[in-house]
Amino acid sequence: MNPSGASTRQGADASLNPLLYEAIVKMALLEDLGGGDVTTNATVGTDQRTKATLTAKQPGVVAGLDVAASAFGLLDPRLKFSALAADGEEVARGQIVALVEGPTRSLLSAERTALNFLQRLSGIATATRLAVERVRPFKARILDTRKTTPGLRLLEKYAVKLGGGLNHRFGLGDAVMIKDNHIVAAGGIAAALQLVRKQLGPLLKVEVETESLAQVEEALQAGADVIMLDNMPLELMREAVKLVDGRALTEASGGITLETLPEVAATGVDFISLGWLTHSSRALDISLRLVS
Repeated sequence: MNPSGASTRQGADASLNPLLYEAIVKMALLEDLGGGDVTTNATVGTDQRTKATLTAKQPGVVAGLDVAASAFGLLDPRLKFSALAADGEEVARGQIVALVEGPTRSLLSAERTALNFLQRLSGIATATRLAVERVRPFKARILDTRKTTPGLRLLEKYAVKLGGGLNHRFGLGDAVMIKDNHIVAAGGIAAALQLVRKQLGPLLKVEVETESLAQVEEALQAGADVIMLDNMPLELMREAVKLVDGRALTEASGGITLETLPEVAATGVDFISLGWLTHSSRALDISLRLVS
C-alpha cells in the first residue's frame, strides 16, 4: 500500500495486459454463446461480411475499448476492431468510438458481450470523473472500494483509474485495514494494532476505521497511518480532521453522494472512498449499428 492508500498491484494500473482479462472475456462469451446464436445463424449467411459503428448515445468517459476489441477478436480473429477514441477520453453524444468489420455472423454474436464490458466500464469511468470534478477545488482525492462485481474487480478498478480516481486495496492482502468487527474481535483499536505490528512488522501501513472522536484519538495514540472517518456527520468529521492535525492520513467513507461530495471534501480529509463508483454506476449508453 503506497502513502495514498492505493494498491500498487497490476489491478490498480491505468493500463491492462490482455493476459489479465482475456480469460474473463472468454467466460463472458461462453456464457452468452454456450448454446449457439440461433437467431444470427438462421438469418445471416455464412459468407456475409459487414461493417458496424459503436456510437456513444450520451456524453461520458469511454473505458474498455481494448476489452471490447478482445470480445470480437477472441470469437473470430477475422473481425477487425478500430478504436476511434482512447480509454479515458471524454466523448460527446453521437460520437463514433470504434468501428468493427468482418464476418457478419461473428460480429453480431460478439456484440452483446463487447457492449456489456464497454458500457459498464465507461459508466464507472464517467461516474468517477464526475466525482473527481466535484472535489477538484479541495485536496481530497477519490478512492474506490472492494465493493465490485465478483470476477470483474480488475476491470472495474481500471475504469476508476481512467476516470481520475485512485484505487484502494485490490484484495485483502494488499494492506491492513482494521474495521469495526476486527476491533471487536481483538478487544479494541490499540489491541488490534499491537497484534498487527507484532505479526506483520512496522513497515506495512495500517488503516483503522473509526466512528467517534474517542476512537480517532485511540487510533492516533496506537500509531495508525490512515484513519477512516466512517459515516460521520460533517461537523464531527471536521473535528476529527482537526484532531488528527496531519499526524495520519484521513479518509471519509459511508453515505457520501455526488451532491454531498464538496461538503465532505471541505472538511479537509485527504481521501473520500465511494463504494457506489463500482457497485451502482449506471452504464454508459453505447450502441452498435451495421452500416454496410
